[in-house]
Amino acid sequence: MFSNHSLHRIAANGITINARVSDDRSKPPLLLLHGHPQTHLIWHKVEPELSKHFSIVAADLRGYGDSDKPPSDASMNHAPYSKREMAKDMVAVMQSFGFTRFKVIAHDRGARVTHRMLVDHPNSVERAALLDIAPTLAMYEQTDMEFARAYFHWFFLIQREPMPETMIQADPEFFIEKMMGNRHAGLSAFTPEVLAEYRRCIRLPGIAHSICEDYRASATIDLDHDRADRDAGRKVTQPLQVLWGANGVIEKCFKPLTDWSRVAENVRGGSVPCGHYLPEEAPDALLAEALPFLLER
Repeated sequence: MFSNHSLHRIAANGITINARVSDDRSKPPLLLLHGHPQTHLIWHKVEPELSKHFSIVAADLRGYGDSDKPPSDASMNHAPYSKREMAKDMVAVMQSFGFTRFKVIAHDRGARVTHRMLVDHPNSVERAALLDIAPTLAMYEQTDMEFARAYFHWFFLIQREPMPETMIQADPEFFIEKMMGNRHAGLSAFTPEVLAEYRRCIRLPGIAHSICEDYRASATIDLDHDRADRDAGRKVTQPLQVLWGANGVIEKCFKPLTDWSRVAENVRGGSVPCGHYLPEEAPDALLAEALPFLLER
């Protein structure tokens, strides 16, 4: 997988980001961002087709995979894991390869980073496809019992340190397999070698803390940033595609196009026949929807 790509360790925004990057960088650039609790390998089923059209940068987010996991705590307002800082990471990564303007396809946590990147760096991101999320502020403000049951981890991971970290570290593989395996497709969506990588990474030092800080930031400082955008009337102005799993929680609990239309000016999209993990559950269906959008000029 990821043939004709090389692993890079990239200095960006004061940390080091791990990424696979196309050896041939003559095509238009496309940044791929993963979600929790995974790594850039979520894209391995769609990368071959995407690489026909784009120079790919598939990065591990700050705190995930083999990227750096900087320290953070409540006294810092969880700012090191704000989506604002994580967006800066990715803009710096792309600029390090000479990509000053690029497109993005992003899943889950990576899509939240991309939302912030679209607002904070409008001259860098040309357009973006976001997979299986509603805006963070909308999801917290619309929380009900059904959502809380399905996304219990949102409320578990934001608990004060060290409770969730200690529980994750007690059995990291149990945590990751239950988090991923309890969704629509179970663990059958994940190829054995990629699942083995997810298991390896969840055991890395510092990752339990960085995952919790990612979620703590989303429940605190990220909401401050989102509310400031709303109060100022700042919206995503670039073309935005939102896709979600027809058998997932976003479909059941939210109205994604309506929710995104409140924070973005140019939104399209719809559901894909799968659960949460679109790139691994339904790669062909995802490509059929996302590739024409990404190829638009």
